Amino acid sequence: MGKRILPQRRGKGAPQFRSATKGKIVPLKYPQLDPSVTKEYRVKDIIHERGRGVPIAVLVADDGSRAFLPAARQLEVGQSISIGPGAQVKDGNVLPIGSMPEGTLIFNIEKVLNDGGKFVKSAGTYAIVMGHEGNMTSVKMPSGKKVLIPSTSRATVGIAAGGGAEEKPFLKAGNKRKFMRSRARKWPMVRGVAMAAVYHPHGGGRHQHPGKPTTVARNTPPGRKVGHIAARKTGRGK
Repeated sequence: MGKRILPQRRGKGAPQFRSATKGKIVPLKYPQLDPSVTKEYRVKDIIHERGRGVPIAVLVADDGSRAFLPAARQLEVGQSISIGPGAQVKDGNVLPIGSMPEGTLIFNIEKVLNDGGKFVKSAGTYAIVMGHEGNMTSVKMPSGKKVLIPSTSRATVGIAAGGGAEEKPFLKAGNKRKFMRSRARKWPMVRGVAMAAVYHPHGGGRHQHPGKPTTVARNTPPGRKVGHIAARKTGRGK
């Protein structure tokens, strides 16, 4: 009798396959402000959140209100941050992308005004303002793709902090496991042909080979749905 394969168990969404909630602090979003108002904040602290590569900047205003945002590179505790259309184009400040000159490096970009920030939030990433077309702004994403975003959407000037952490080696498999566990990622990745027959449809045999076609139909039951799912064609293109 075979066992449930890993994709089956992950699809159920059991706790061991979900992102850990312990150690989470707060969602990172821009404060909901009047689009015509510019507000000053002070960086009270820079903290780390489990499962998030970019550091969190804790901002405090004079009226006591707080904001939690991804920190810009070289941001310091005690530094002043401006959020609003009247802010200067300076690293760490937040302002509408329509007010930024071409070539400005930005991150944590809103898809629409006051959604809190949706794009380019990973550590060490940035996008580039390419140009303005009416009420839309062309932005070059880290992938190289150019997208049009409303000019009223806000973004942070600079580069997201924490980019050098990826260069540090894990040294031990246990460290890598904790890292992947905090992000609910599938690790380690094991080939199906390397497994025993009870664990995977491609497992078993005298040599490592699938033993059956690797293309399966769309309506195949979950225990058999491995390999190329409803592929139109496989192999090398001619």
